[in-house]
Amino acid sequence: MDKTVAITGASRGLGAAVARAFGAEGAHLVLSARDTDALDMVAADVLEAGGSVSTVRADVRDEFDVERFCEEAARESDGGIDVLVANAGVYHGDVGQTRLADESYSAFDDHLRTNVRGVYATIREAVPHLAPEARVLVPSGQIAREAKSGLGSYAVSKAGAEALVRQFAAELEQAVGVVDPGQVSTDLTGNGPGRAPADVAGMFVWAATAADAEELDGGVLDLRAWKSATR
Repeated sequence: MDKTVAITGASRGLGAAVARAFGAEGAHLVLSARDTDALDMVAADVLEAGGSVSTVRADVRDEFDVERFCEEAARESDGGIDVLVANAGVYHGDVGQTRLADESYSAFDDHLRTNVRGVYATIREAVPHLAPEARVLVPSGQIAREAKSGLGSYAVSKAGAEALVRQFAAELEQAVGVVDPGQVSTDLTGNGPGRAPADVAGMFVWAATAADAEELDGGVLDLRAWKSATR
């Protein structure tokens, strides 16, 4: 795969699995996260899988970090960033036990600062560096569209991230869309029930390469669409 793929939140969970999946396709990965030791371990996995990789320590809450990350990804590409995965996110509290009325203001603020503003900064800073046919992928879930008690401001933040996707899709030439892999078991969700990240990582490779760009742009590609297209 002759593509440059930039991924935030790549040190663990879904982001790490997606990085490994692109690495197995021979892509060049530019990975960012706050935990550099964990990021280096993922980078080693990418190399072993057959890809090439570089890492940049970045916190998506800091737009200057994100700017530096996107500039580095662009420098390492032939014609701009081909795939951007705005994956970095946080969940404060016990999953399913964070009722909106009971949450702290600090948890609310950081959910929005990371999961909404962080996605905004990632896409915004990447815009000058995107290849003409680039695809921007934002992981999300059904909770962004169907409220469920106990997920509080995390759910609010995912709805905000999906609104950002629709707005960027309306304004950019490149395809910007949501990828919904269903419930995934990661540290972010307390390692609760759900699919292993590695089992759905291929969905992002499909969304970035084989899925219909018009269906992706401003829309939601879910697990059913992936399985239907690849069975």
